[in-house]
Amino acid sequence: MSPCCRTMLGILALLLALCSGTLSLDKLNMCMDGKHQKTEPGPEGELYKQEKKKNCFPLHSVLLDNACCTTNTSAEAHEENSYLYNFNWNHCGAMSKECKKHFIQDTCFYECSPHLGPWIQPVDQSWRKERILNVPLCNEDCHTWWEDCKNDITCKTDWHKGWDWSSGINKCPAGSKCRKWTDVYPTPKSMCEQIWSNSYLYTTYSKTSGLCMQVWFNGTNPNKKVAEYYLNNKAQQHQNFALTVLFFLAFASLSL
Repeated sequence: MSPCCRTMLGILALLLALCSGTLSLDKLNMCMDGKHQKTEPGPEGELYKQEKKKNCFPLHSVLLDNACCTTNTSAEAHEENSYLYNFNWNHCGAMSKECKKHFIQDTCFYECSPHLGPWIQPVDQSWRKERILNVPLCNEDCHTWWEDCKNDITCKTDWHKGWDWSSGINKCPAGSKCRKWTDVYPTPKSMCEQIWSNSYLYTTYSKTSGLCMQVWFNGTNPNKKVAEYYLNNKAQQHQNFALTVLFFLAFASLSL
């Protein structure tokens, strides 16, 4: 075997060792680089006061010891005129309480969850350096969200971009029309995937499957195990790729 091949095999063997079982375990407990998230998850002892609102934390103890949001961020998520993003939920008239609670829960999930690591991606935007992409959302969460909003009204499909911000808050852009929710989002899938630029991925997985993330849950936080499953799956893919390349180079070196 030539020195060059031995070097390549050594590098790939090292790559395989690095991939085995230790692929970004920090992603099981991390915060994204966003506008309001903390650098690292940690305790927020005052979050228990939010429990009465029943929108952010189905079980306050879930995030008492480990949250990516501060108490102030959690509180602001419930405000009509929140400083978080100056986002106006009532851009086509007053949003129903049933619908709005899901957006509050969604905001808290995005801001506070320490278990979104497998789906955090870099992004070049003025207000954040990272975002979530294709988080597999449990079927029940998506359908309930859509059902509770289906009689509401909006003027846009993708709420991440295209608004008129000239007044400091988002308004419907020129030429757009306020339409019934089900005309803009005819199915739960279309809403969950389109409303935040594919931040969420629609799935048929139930909450009991262990294969999807829950925005709303009762009892022990199930999302860490789900994140761990997807991280392990990604690690296995990396290992399989490294092994394939390693075997190919080993076979090629023997043929020389």
